[in-house]
Amino acid sequence: MLDEPTDLPEGAEVEVAVFDDDMTPEERASLHASLDRALAQSEAGEGVDAWEYLAQYKARRARPST
Repeated sequence: MLDEPTDLPEGAEVEVAVFDDDMTPEERASLHASLDRALAQSEAGEGVDAWEYLAQYKARRARPST
């Protein structure tokens, strides 16, 4: 949110992105619930390293389909 305090040093450069989507309130609520579950799993040590996951995903995509 843009209206929250920050402790960035004077002159710090930040990137601002405007996010506009076509989600319904129900879809957004579902997305937020999914993100909450993922965060809870990560905090419980149930997560997977993102780089490791991406390497595995890339390897699966490189295999010829049967």
